[in-house]
Amino acid sequence: MNNKEFINELSARMGYSTSDTQRLVTNMVNAMSDSFLEGAAVQVPNFGSFEVKKKLERIMVNPSTGQRMLVPPKLVLGFKPSVTWKGKLKKGGEE
Repeated sequence: MNNKEFINELSARMGYSTSDTQRLVTNMVNAMSDSFLEGAAVQVPNFGSFEVKKKLERIMVNPSTGQRMLVPPKLVLGFKPSVTWKGKLKKGGEE
């Protein structure tokens, strides 16, 4: 599902116009992005939680040349689904 399909589906379910729904989704994503930049976790009830994790500096070996390289530390975004979603996915979408 791409962004346009998502906006159309969400606007149909909520009863809002597509432009209002697009604005709502954009504002939500911007608010989540601001929280990520601050290092805060974002929890969406009955869906899961997003959190920024720090990956430490490590040494990587290039398999083709055998050369060792130092990979600098970086921040990555992680997602942990809720227990409800984990159960649904394990059962193939059925509750």
